[in-house]
Amino acid sequence: MAKKKDKSKDKTKGKTKAADTVKTETGSEASTPGETLKEREYQRVLKGLHVELVKLQEWVKAKGLKVCIIFEGRDGAGKGGTIKAITERVSPRVFRVVALPAPTEREKSQMYLQRYIPHLPAAGEIVIFDRSWYNRAGVERVMGFCSEEQVKRFLAMAPLVEKAIVESGVILIKYWLEVSSDEQTRRLNARIDDGRKIWKLSPMDVLSYSRWFDYSRARDEMFQATDTSWAPWFAVRSDDKKRARLNIIKHMLGRIPYKSVPRDKVKLPKRQKEGKYKEIDYPFKFVPEVH
Repeated sequence: MAKKKDKSKDKTKGKTKAADTVKTETGSEASTPGETLKEREYQRVLKGLHVELVKLQEWVKAKGLKVCIIFEGRDGAGKGGTIKAITERVSPRVFRVVALPAPTEREKSQMYLQRYIPHLPAAGEIVIFDRSWYNRAGVERVMGFCSEEQVKRFLAMAPLVEKAIVESGVILIKYWLEVSSDEQTRRLNARIDDGRKIWKLSPMDVLSYSRWFDYSRARDEMFQATDTSWAPWFAVRSDDKKRARLNIIKHMLGRIPYKSVPRDKVKLPKRQKEGKYKEIDYPFKFVPEVH
């Protein structure tokens, strides 16, 4: 059911609150939660959000903001698709995705958080972690890659490190994508024989699938220890991937006050005349036009 346009403005420091801006720019919102979201409607709403993400990008560049966004959740929760939806229309020089591989032997000998610190944003950057230092509280704990003592130390240390990150001027936003057991089963089964998705189903993913309640306990303890006022967790129901992506982008825009950066009107100049240039007779190796 469509809603009326919301023309209200957030007057905090004269900036526009993105949640309101999206309504104004894109017209009606997505259909009522629970209804099937058609592809055409999804793309219409996503297009408007992409416009706002570009505005955010230009504001972050102009003002030298530092933004760090963390995505966590079980395998198949929709983290990758959400990150792709966020980044497909913005500059990779501003929106930088960090997805670290398993630590090397050298990195294992370091302070646990050490390998993540160099990837934190500098001025004018938005860094997105596709899994983060919270691996220690999740997969490493459940799969036995660290001791319970190491987990306890991490859970005690993480809020303090995040407070230091926030106090240094970084806008830190943490998302947990919550997928149901039935939907996770459906998604992982779909990866088994799909040649486009087989890379998403590693032997570790298959093994961890059987440990649903171990992950649940690990998640619960992680929230209890690290859901702080300065770096709160935001949970997202992600069984409906399209709705989850739209909800996350809209929420994210609402967490970072911004406004449009003034830009000069662009007009393409006239092209130079041909002059003495003559096209050479060269056997260019064109790609076969089979489509």
